[in-house]
Amino acid sequence: MKARDFLGPYRLARLIRIGNSCSVWEAIKSGDDQRYALKVLRTDQIGNKDEEGFLKHEFDVSRGFKHPGVIKIYELRNDASVPYLVLELFSEHNMKQALRQGPEKLAFYAKGIIEQTAEALYHVNSTGWVHCDIKPDNILVSRTGEVKLIDFTIAQKMKKGLAKLFNFGSKNVRGTRSYMSPEQIRNKPLDQRADVYSFGCVMFELLSGKVPFTASSPNELLEKHLRAPIPSIQVHNANVSDEVSMLIRACMAKKPEDRPETMWELVRQFRTHRLFKKAPKKIDHLDLPEVAVNEEDDG
Repeated sequence: MKARDFLGPYRLARLIRIGNSCSVWEAIKSGDDQRYALKVLRTDQIGNKDEEGFLKHEFDVSRGFKHPGVIKIYELRNDASVPYLVLELFSEHNMKQALRQGPEKLAFYAKGIIEQTAEALYHVNSTGWVHCDIKPDNILVSRTGEVKLIDFTIAQKMKKGLAKLFNFGSKNVRGTRSYMSPEQIRNKPLDQRADVYSFGCVMFELLSGKVPFTASSPNELLEKHLRAPIPSIQVHNANVSDEVSMLIRACMAKKPEDRPETMWELVRQFRTHRLFKKAPKKIDHLDLPEVAVNEEDDG
């Protein structure tokens, strides 16, 4: 598959990204000349029922979302035996890439990025879904600081009734280790507070450039989420206010009941605090780096 090829009514214009299972293209639709993003199953994954199922799941989950901070997914198609999603075209940069220039480069826009993302996530949770993979890679950021939440591949419906009472979790533990809540690691039923935990980790990284926990092995990293003391962000960025530092610690509490109950409660508390002790320098736009096409998520 290459630029100028057609996939159904869409002419591929530019390869944006190659991931583990899908590639993302900018494409132009014949007839209306509108530009879209296509999330296309990679050639080596065609016929993989699990991966095809993930695309369908993402489409089914997203149909209930109507929020400016959540990426729009218009349709799921299969042309020439190639399954793909048609999405709105937004920034090709995610927060992870933007952070490579250092958190100080995002400081002026950090407050807006946090509020927009939290509001989008509250909308997702309000429809009964837990995102389950909140991380900087899944938050697109524009040069003017607008954000879009993406990738609902492993989103879970919140458990209710007997499923929650008898502790039926999902069949498999999935997520990204650097951001997983203790209950997600333990394969427990999840609610919005699992996303609150992951978002606390994202806030930590956005403001410091560091993930909260590092380890020499995957199991050690998970163990730290389960039992290690919550680190202070002020060790890495002394300019973060005491109040926001404490809010991040609350989001990352080991027990769900010790966290903000919802993303809206998180936003409400966040808005009552100064983010930084000293206001960052104003900038007109984010100077985002060039994106390497063959980048893959770090899982």
